[in-house]
Parts: sequence; C-alpha cells; structure tokens
Amino acid sequence: MGHINLPASKRNARQWRLLDLVTAGFFAAVVIFFLLVFTPLGDSLAASGRESLLSSSADPKQRHRLTALVQAGEHKVEYCTAEAVDHMPCEDPRRNSQLSREMNFYRERHCPAPEETALCLIPPPHGYRVPVPWPDSLHKIWHENMPYNKLADRKGHQGWMKKEGPYFIFPGGGTMFPDGAVQYIDKLKQYIPIAGGVLRTALDMGCGVASFGGYLLSEDILALSFAPRDSHKAQIQFALERGVPAFVAMLGTRRLPFPAFSFDLMHCSRCLIPFTAYNATYFMEVDRLLRPGGYLVISGPPVQWPKQDKEWADLQAVARALCYELIVVDGNTVIWKKPNGDSCLPNQNEFGLELCEESDDPSSAWYFKLKKCVSRMSFFNGDFSVGTIPKWPERLSKAPIRASLVKSGIDVFDADTRRWVRRVSYYKKSLKLKLGTQAVRNVMDANAFFGGFAAAISSDPVWVMNVVPAGKPSTLGVIYDRGLIGLYHDWCEPFSTYPRTYDFIHISAIESLVKDQHSGRSRCHLVDLMVEIDRILRPEGTVVIRDSPEAIEKVDRIAHGVRWTTVIHDKEPESHARERILVATKKLWTLPSTSH
Repeated sequence: MGHINLPASKRNARQWRLLDLVTAGFFAAVVIFFLLVFTPLGDSLAASGRESLLSSSADPKQRHRLTALVQAGEHKVEYCTAEAVDHMPCEDPRRNSQLSREMNFYRERHCPAPEETALCLIPPPHGYRVPVPWPDSLHKIWHENMPYNKLADRKGHQGWMKKEGPYFIFPGGGTMFPDGAVQYIDKLKQYIPIAGGVLRTALDMGCGVASFGGYLLSEDILALSFAPRDSHKAQIQFALERGVPAFVAMLGTRRLPFPAFSFDLMHCSRCLIPFTAYNATYFMEVDRLLRPGGYLVISGPPVQWPKQDKEWADLQAVARALCYELIVVDGNTVIWKKPNGDSCLPNQNEFGLELCEESDDPSSAWYFKLKKCVSRMSFFNGDFSVGTIPKWPERLSKAPIRASLVKSGIDVFDADTRRWVRRVSYYKKSLKLKLGTQAVRNVMDANAFFGGFAAAISSDPVWVMNVVPAGKPSTLGVIYDRGLIGLYHDWCEPFSTYPRTYDFIHISAIESLVKDQHSGRSRCHLVDLMVEIDRILRPEGTVVIRDSPEAIEKVDRIAHGVRWTTVIHDKEPESHARERILVATKKLWTLPSTSH
C-alpha cells in the first residue's frame, strides 16, 4: 500500500511551537493542581511556603548580606508575619509530618538548615499582655496570651483548665487525678518520701499542663515536665505560661537530653509511653535517667487497665528483670524503687536485657540514639544514689562526686560557687536587675557550667533552666546532683520551647556558644543566636550577657538590630576577669493592625 500524502499545514513551524508551549503549560498547571491538592507534596510545598513567609529572605546570599548588616549595626531585623506567633523551628508539624513515623521519629526535634531558619522577630498574639506573676500564675493566666480553647473544651471535666472571663484557670486536675494534684500527691506520700528533702529532682513525662509538677514545688521537689509539640493543645506552652518548668520533647528514637542518673523521681500519669515496646527500649531510657534508689511512678494504662493485660504483664516482667523493688500497686498506680547497683544483671529475662558495654557513656545524650541495654552505675560506686547524697537543701552547696570529672573539679566547684554569690549580689544591688521580684519567674542560664548562677538565686521565687552546651565539658550531672535541673543543647540550633518562654536569660561567654572549641572558628552566626534568644524571651524580659569588651561591643550592635534597649556596665569590683556586662530589655511591641 502506498503512503497517504496528508495536506501540509497552513501554520508555520514557529506557530506550532507556540501552540505546543501553551498546551504544555496548560497540562502542567493541571498536574501541579492535582499534586498540590491531592498528594503529600502539596502539604510539603505549603509548609515550604509558610517557611518562606517566616524568613526575611529565601535567598541564602541575601540572608548572609542581611546578617552582616545586622552585625555591623546597619540594619534592623524585620518582624515575622502574624501566623508565626507560636513558631518553633525544630518542632514544625507541617514539615515533620513528612518524616518516618517509626518510633515517633517525626515528632522529635528536626531543625531546618541555618540558611532556612527564619531571620525575623516573632510577634506576640493580638492582645498579649505581661503574664500573671507567680504564684498566681499557677492558678490562672491571661486567655489572650494563648487563646487556644481546645484543651479546656476537651479536658475541662477532668479539672485540667477552663476559661473564666479574661483568664484560663487551672483547678489542678489531670486525667488520672481529676480531683486535683494535691490529693494525688497526698496519695503518693503514703509510699514515697516526698517530704523531708530526700527527693528533689523529678521528671514528669507527658505532663499535660504540668499541674503535677506545679504542685510538687510546695514540697521542695523541682519537677521538669515535658510533652511533644501539639499544634491543637499547646500543653507545654500553658505549663510555661503558668511558671512551671517545662520544655518540648518526645521519647522517640533518641535519648532525652539529660545525663545519666539525674532524677530522683520519674513520673508518668497517662503519658501513654509504650515502655516495653522495641524490646523495652523506652524502659531502658527511663532506667538510664533514674537515680539509683530513686522511684518510678506510673499511673494509668497499662497498670491494671482493661484489655491491656499483656502490656501490664510485660511491664512487671521488665521491672523484675532489673530488680526494681515493687513498692505498691494501688488501683491504676504502680510504684517501683530502683536498686542501688549493677548486681542484678546479667539476669535471665525474656527481653534479653544486658548491661551496656563499658565503653558506653550513659551521659552522652545530644542526638544520641537509644540503646537496648542497661546503663552501668558502678563507675561512681553508688555515691550519687538517693540516700547517699545529702538531702535538699544541703546538696545544693556540697561539691558532688561528679564534679571530679573536671580537672581539679572540687576546688573549681567551690570557687565557682563563691564567684556567683558575688556576681548575683552585684546584679541586684548595683545593676538593679529584677531578680527576686515578681517580674521574674522563668529563668535560663544559657551556659551554666556547674549551675552556680542558679544556686545563687535559689532563694528567689524562680526556677532556672540550666543549659550545658553540647561539646563543652559534660557538667550537667553536677547540676542535677545539686538538686537543680537543666538539659544539653547546641546553641547553633533553636531551643525546644515556645516563643515568649523566659523572663530572664543569662549568658556567660556568648561567643563561645557559636565557636568550635578546638579551631576557634564560628560554627554559626551570632545574629541567629540572638534572634533565637529574642524568640524565647518574653516581652519586657531581660537578657544579661557577660563577655570580653570586644564581644560585648559586637553584641550591643546586634542587640539594637533585634530592637532591644541596652546598657553596658563594668564588671563587679572583685572580678579579675577581662569582662563587661550588657543588660538588654525586650520591648513589648505589636504588629500593625493590618497584619492581623
């Protein structure tokens, strides 16, 4: 058969190319529409778009130029949009939702690259006012400071919280103690030495609005509470607004950012952590953190809970394998006491639990994967066990055995303690700082070392988050032995807390937080650190920075770029260090009404 000769088109080749481009563009638009609406890519792109709204510039080169201008004192950091009011860079649910759900990996910290982190100042919500002062804040906070009603609507019948006029009020209840934390704590007192200073540090896992930790404070027990980011309920945000120690975390694939054997008491009230899952890996993490001789309290599932007989049996089996002493099973509450030594293991058990290798450092906990082994306790011969360390408050001033991990540690500890007593006296008398007043409740020491600053203000109505920077000497165990609390953190990343968390932030040697300890080179930018400090500082809050005169001069320029008001002071007369002190205040500002 011969070929059929079709008539030549009257359109020229250029016209055909134009038609092809238009047609291709149309079909591309249709494909993109379906991708955006019906696939996870749409969520991912939406999250990316949201991130671009938070950043002064999506272009890394432009961002670098802006950063240099801010450091030179030639540019002020712009304001973020109103939607960024509660932004936490490392706990962004829109971005993290794209990650693996295995062992709740997607709910852990996942920080954006530095060049993708917002370079703008987080605004307060419309109607924000200076928080209710402590101790009234334990019972009520301003509704407009975090106007999120879901938790009150869902948990009001359990006594968590409810809206009343311009306030959220907190009756003190919880899912497992709807009649109030006080009654629940009184119940625990029957079995645990809560009074008398034997117990001091506690970790409340999956804490809700942290009423348990809040009411333990009257017993001189300092509880640090944690829960994961919850975009609907904001549990940790409520806890911090109340003035209760808390931070955002998830027990997933990594160790929690604490040293080994830190907490005298570990508590879970319906925290829903599957302690025996993954070959009891989560119970191993609880065991790592619990001080020898300390107490573990679990209330709620699976303890004598309907349809959870196997989980309850497994939980008891793990505790027996570790030779935990069963104190009591009271209804849906179980209390165990941890033994004082390693002698129980290796032990025959269905979970195959074994001691960790001697080379394992149980206090390594910054982005450190969970281990399916039992942390060793023998390297200090039990000298940090509950009952061996002094009671509170004597333990605050006594140099603990873990101080000896630092060269000449006991002498350094004593000198550091005396130094901070002098410094705090100077801060209060000469610099007229607000420490000790109702204006200061939530305090952070961003470079805490042995916790000397926190110890020196321990008689003030405050709590202090002591941060030991990752990469510096691991002194956080000393802080816990003193009866104080804190965590590891790398200041080249955002901190795991909501905006407007702290009233007062103290930073010694700020440049050391961004420099490599060995090479001395900057790992990240000082501007980014100070924008992050602004994010977590409450309006009208105070930042105190101590460093060399050259560093303070640089910090002062950046401080004006993040719109703080500053005053520079000389060091206290007794100090021989080459230092100056910058005191900065964050203003209470709001976005123009057109931005709401």
